[in-house]
Amino acid sequence: MNITVLVPTYCRPEDLARCLQALKHQVRLANEVIVVIRDTDAETQTFLKAFDPSMLPLTPVIVTQAGVIAAMNAGLEVAQGDIVAITDDDAAPRSDWLSQIEAHFLADDRVGAVGGRDLIHQTSRPWKNTSEIVGRVQWHGRVIGNHHIGVGEARPVDVIKGVNSSYRRSAIKNLWFDDRLQGTGAQVYYELAFNLSLKRAGWIVLYDPNIVVDHYPSERFDEDQRHKLSQIAAINAAHNETLALLEYLSPLRRTVFLLWTVVIGTRANPGFLQLLRLLPGDGQLAVKKWLASMRGRWQGWRTWQRTSKKFNGFGS
Repeated sequence: MNITVLVPTYCRPEDLARCLQALKHQVRLANEVIVVIRDTDAETQTFLKAFDPSMLPLTPVIVTQAGVIAAMNAGLEVAQGDIVAITDDDAAPRSDWLSQIEAHFLADDRVGAVGGRDLIHQTSRPWKNTSEIVGRVQWHGRVIGNHHIGVGEARPVDVIKGVNSSYRRSAIKNLWFDDRLQGTGAQVYYELAFNLSLKRAGWIVLYDPNIVVDHYPSERFDEDQRHKLSQIAAINAAHNETLALLEYLSPLRRTVFLLWTVVIGTRANPGFLQLLRLLPGDGQLAVKKWLASMRGRWQGWRTWQRTSKKFNGFGS
């Protein structure tokens, strides 16, 4: 199988250099590496012009629109591989990354997506805790990630993480990343929407914790600053998660999900009971998170109401 590796990047040439070096040292080399760059990112364009392309068939793609979704879709449009493997510019895939991904696709033609663990390095040390429960959407709509701490055998899941993901081209030939999702950079939960579209079409989404990329979370240049609360980023996250789940869940589960988000919610996107639990320790911060969550949930529901009959995940 031919393999395309897709790397979206923005203003992080040092991180990108580490990523490309890791791709040059794969046991199973990529047939094509697509790096998607913003037209305003002169620093990265200069870096790529000076980059030694030996052993790495690199194709730069320029986009004018902000956000990871525009970058991903631009890369998908030109990708030629039977497998499209995706990683971030601030990650370094282990040397057996592509060989393990290919093996899973060759072993079972029902598999539409394969992902693995992103071993997150905080300062110089990776996370040490582990979990068997990874990438699941619970019946009431709560999303469990844990991709960075997953252990165990390869198994079907509901969602894999973008930094360590790959897709069978025939499974996604008419599928695009959902440009209804909000945000000007990271556009969180884009993987959730994409993977649930695959699940809805009957494909297996597989998580194998032995497929590893080392992830060094780097600076973002939008409203989402990772561990620092931004009202806009929190609203966008709640909107995007809500929209993705409303597209996927059955009518009964949608109703339960909406009630759960309002009454309970999570620490990151609190409903009323989570607000009460967080208030003693977080004070006004808890109130801000709750207001952002409720506003984002409402906006996600409104977007779904306006567009769901026109959008099924497939086609542009």
